[in-house]
Amino acid sequence: MIYQLCLAVTRAQKRKILLAIDIMLMVAAFYISMALANGALKGIGPELAHAKIVAAIIGAGVAMTFLFGLHRIKLIAYELQSVVETALVATMMGIAGALVSYATGAGLPMQLFVSMAMIFILLSASVRLAMRKTLQWIYFRGRPRKRLLIYGAGQTGQQLVAALHLDNEVEACAFIDDNATLWAQSIAGLKVFPSTKIREIITDNQIELVVLAMPSASAQVRARISRRLREIGCDVHELPSFAELVVEGEIIKKSEPVELSSFLGRSRLEDQLPGVCDAYQNRRILVTGAGGSIGSELCRQILSCEPSCLILLDHSEHALYNIQREITEIAPDLEVAAVLGSIMEPTLMQETLERFGVDVVLHAAAYKHLPMVENNAIEGMRINVLGTKIVAEAARKANVERLILVSSDKAVRPTSVMGSSKRLAELVIQDLATRSDRTRFSMVRFGNVLGSSGSVIPLFEDQIARGGPVTLTHPKVTRYFMTVSEAVRLVLLAGSFARGGDVFVLDMGKPVPIHKVARQMIESAGYNVRDEENPNGDIEIQITGLRPGEKLHEELLIGSDMLTTPHSKILRAQEGCLSEIEMANALQDIRKAIDLRDQSAIRYALEKWVENAHVDESLQEQIN
Repeated sequence: MIYQLCLAVTRAQKRKILLAIDIMLMVAAFYISMALANGALKGIGPELAHAKIVAAIIGAGVAMTFLFGLHRIKLIAYELQSVVETALVATMMGIAGALVSYATGAGLPMQLFVSMAMIFILLSASVRLAMRKTLQWIYFRGRPRKRLLIYGAGQTGQQLVAALHLDNEVEACAFIDDNATLWAQSIAGLKVFPSTKIREIITDNQIELVVLAMPSASAQVRARISRRLREIGCDVHELPSFAELVVEGEIIKKSEPVELSSFLGRSRLEDQLPGVCDAYQNRRILVTGAGGSIGSELCRQILSCEPSCLILLDHSEHALYNIQREITEIAPDLEVAAVLGSIMEPTLMQETLERFGVDVVLHAAAYKHLPMVENNAIEGMRINVLGTKIVAEAARKANVERLILVSSDKAVRPTSVMGSSKRLAELVIQDLATRSDRTRFSMVRFGNVLGSSGSVIPLFEDQIARGGPVTLTHPKVTRYFMTVSEAVRLVLLAGSFARGGDVFVLDMGKPVPIHKVARQMIESAGYNVRDEENPNGDIEIQITGLRPGEKLHEELLIGSDMLTTPHSKILRAQEGCLSEIEMANALQDIRKAIDLRDQSAIRYALEKWVENAHVDESLQEQIN
């Protein structure tokens, strides 16, 4: 009932109520000061003079109240600044009363008006704070609020308490801080406790959420605290400083590991890579492997080029459905076609290219997980080599403008079936480029894509989430890394630069030690690495030995001859290729080995046709 009455009062009525209360307090302050000084005020003048003084006090007080807008300030916003303004109102009341007393000959001493001003300040502030507390009790009574624990009693934590003081949804209950000088103190109305009592406080106060309000602490320290709190069973969020909140637009967010781009070992290149819209605008574009990591990002970035039609092809129904739904939601007016099928179907590929009048093919469909392809060499060769041949031949017959093959740094001097299959796919494209009158064929070769399926980053994340160990094949392994955005931009640029048979690579700086990445990810998740120097650490980095076909260091170039492109960070490699007859014989050997499911024949064909290929060890394990 009281709650409903409070809600029924209009804003104008609230202002009138506050002004009326202030007027009554002005009168009360005068007569209280009179009563306190009663013994010293005998014979001070007629009552009429008192009435004139009160009128002057009220007039000055009301005028100053309107000037500062004190009657308009909400009770929830009445803080220190408002108290200062109340003091100024009281000062003007005292001055007005003293002047009228002197003019009327009332003879009231100056000390009376000083005490009156002080009494008014005390009464006005006390009444407003009491009203605020009462209204808080009325509004919050019976309304469940999420109980919050703040880790960090510094400036950011105090600002958070002030911001949540009257929040309808969240209630701050206490501070946790590792600074011993703050323990047992009360800051912003909340007690500060040591972190050793955190479990007890969470249980006793039924805490549902913990906010880390310590932006100046290192990422490793915050991650370690977050992990410890999550183990207790709390939802943990991280709060940046309020300066960052205003300047950078940050928000309260769940604590997360560091950005994947921090593993690049160089600056990101997205901003340095130019746009490529002209090569794809108003074109009909087919993306094979559209549901994969690279294929799906290709689809997203192509949208900014405003193609006339986007055809998505993938053999995975679930992956194809997801990317089709995403693209149609982003660009509802774009013509989008989803083709469910395999690149191994020549009829399907030819029909798709001709039916949709495809102008550009971005060929991202491939098997790329090294151990999986090593253990399934025949299927890997079938998809990566023969599948590429089918797509490329169909593109040439359909007079497609250009085809770009997504390749891998593992194609350079390969020691694995996967790497060899990608190099053979490159040779297929290079061969067709020499015999194509209309279609321009090109390839783009890059290293590990951060966060893509099958890459080392998701593997390390899963191992860390399970408590370790983090497995590393060799302590000296290095890899080139790039973001998926960089990889896709490079693919699109390759298409716009292509002249025929080109192999494009990105200048990715120095390779990154995987051991460093593993250590960085462990520490970013809030754990310590357990090793000889720190035997009590949390997670061990375990060396398992190089896998079949794996190299210590990947390369991007087969030879040393390089040509420039319109962009300084993109290079064009000059590499040899097989003749038309050699390519035909190589494909014949591959098809025969696949048909017979002959692992030895696969090994023989790779060693014969792929320059500097050494895959004996990887295939030998399968044969045995």
